Amino acid sequence: MKNFWVCSSLLFVIISLLPPIPTAQLTPSESRILFQVQKLLEYPPALQGWSNWTNFCYLPPTSSLKIVCTSNRITELTVVGNKTSPSHLPQNFAISQPTTLSRSFSIDSFFTTVTKLSNLKVLSLVSLGLWGPLPAKINRFWSLEQLNISSNFISGSVPPSLASMKNLRSINLADNLFSGSVPDLKGLALLEEINLGNNHIGPAFPSLGNSLVSLILRNNSVRSEIPKMLTSFDQLQQLDLSYNKFVGPMPSFLFSLPSLQYLNLAQNQLSGALSLNTTCSAKLQVVDVSQNLLIGKLPSCIGSKSSNRTVLDSWNCLSSGVSKYQHPYRFCQKEALAVKPPAKTPEEKEESKIKIGVVLGIIGGIVGVAGVIGLLILVIIKKAGDRKTEDTFDSRYQPEKFTFRASQMPNSDARHVPQMMRLPTLGLPPYRVFTLEEIEDATNNFDASNLMGEGSQGQVYRGWVRDGAGVLVKCVKLKQKHMPQNFVQNVEALSKLRHRHLVSVLGHCTVTYQDPPNTAITVFIVFENISNGSLRDHLTDWRKKDWLKWPQRMAVTIGIARGVQFLHTGVAPGVFGNNLKMDNILLDESVSAKISNYNLPFQVRI
Repeated sequence: MKNFWVCSSLLFVIISLLPPIPTAQLTPSESRILFQVQKLLEYPPALQGWSNWTNFCYLPPTSSLKIVCTSNRITELTVVGNKTSPSHLPQNFAISQPTTLSRSFSIDSFFTTVTKLSNLKVLSLVSLGLWGPLPAKINRFWSLEQLNISSNFISGSVPPSLASMKNLRSINLADNLFSGSVPDLKGLALLEEINLGNNHIGPAFPSLGNSLVSLILRNNSVRSEIPKMLTSFDQLQQLDLSYNKFVGPMPSFLFSLPSLQYLNLAQNQLSGALSLNTTCSAKLQVVDVSQNLLIGKLPSCIGSKSSNRTVLDSWNCLSSGVSKYQHPYRFCQKEALAVKPPAKTPEEKEESKIKIGVVLGIIGGIVGVAGVIGLLILVIIKKAGDRKTEDTFDSRYQPEKFTFRASQMPNSDARHVPQMMRLPTLGLPPYRVFTLEEIEDATNNFDASNLMGEGSQGQVYRGWVRDGAGVLVKCVKLKQKHMPQNFVQNVEALSKLRHRHLVSVLGHCTVTYQDPPNTAITVFIVFENISNGSLRDHLTDWRKKDWLKWPQRMAVTIGIARGVQFLHTGVAPGVFGNNLKMDNILLDESVSAKISNYNLPFQVRI
């Protein structure tokens, strides 16, 4: 009996130490997405061996594959391939196997698929041979915190949509073929790490927030002075600007950044002498200023007497370094003159003063004109307020407001829209009829996470069309005995309301379901998604107020006037009685005014 209890106790201990038996399963939709990813990546070694019985949430993590699930949804996907990277190839290499994925690979289709994993927080796709420009739809990862697509062959510019991914903490785009400028990333308040090394980014220095801990810009094409904005980067621990074309003096404030531990400025064209009074942060451990055009002596905190940190200073023109590892003084002087911007002559200075006077005069004239236009706008707003009606359509897609009403004021002069009135429509995407498949793809099959609101007349979903542009989709359900014969005419009239200073309807999709004797019709109307706030927001929010300087305010005022003019005279019949107020003036990313909540030319109510 005693032996029985001992064995039972041992068995209980062993069972309690065993890992739990996998019982949770990944949702079928996300399992299908993983199989699609496997196919699109052309079956890399890390993704081989999968079957319909594979429990992805319980795959043991390896150095090449890691899948983490939370509540049966994938929150982390890491795939590391065995492809090489651009930095390990000659400059004239070609996009072909086995270096990259095959020519049939479509990076747009790949990210259309992988972005359907809407709960991802960590995404790492390393050394997989991805090639082509990074699609703007990358911002569909609303929850993403870490993005690592390093060691691929992704080319073109970094898409501006990256700046809208507010949850990002780490970005690693290193060792690709990115070129041109980087979008303004100051709005990414949580961003701590960014690695852009081994690309062709430049010539401008990226605009970044001061919450960074690590900034790597190594081996790019940046040609500028080191910006003074880095003085506020108090949390920065690692800064690598080596192998670029930085010019001008080497800023002494870099050495005293309070958290900095690693500083690499090697292989640039920084010139001049550092102040001997330069101080260094106590945390600074490694300094590399080699292969620049420095002269004079290094300050004591990074000089030869500095024993608590590693300092590399060879191949400058320093008098304090070992002479056989330094260039002669005249070398640095000659090279510095070659890269230094030429000084202005007295004639050029005088010409600059004249230009400044002309500019000031023009600005004064513009301010005067803006004041006159502003008064006209106030008059229009006052009159519009007096004629305000109950039922108007809010183009910012408040579900409880979805009414179509025709203007009661005819405008015979607008039957033939003049050419100058048509010109402001240029630059807008063309009106089009979408397929149901495109609507489902844009909204991720009407995923609940994309639902913006629901009213008595329909639902509004956030989505992205295939070119990466953000849209809002309004679902209007009709149920009546006969399809309204005037509906097509109403849609045609709606498609003519297109102006760069109006919120635009991009298109529609009509789905008809036959259920005799009735016909059920669902209409999906696709709108621009203007998410940059209203004019009131920009005038009252202290964070946005600085965006509206006098030139921008003047442009907004003129834009409103042009939008109102188009509504009154650019279409037939003219659209009057619009609810014009600051809340209904939306501003896009370029701070261009767009009028919303204007009356739409529909003669029936949906």
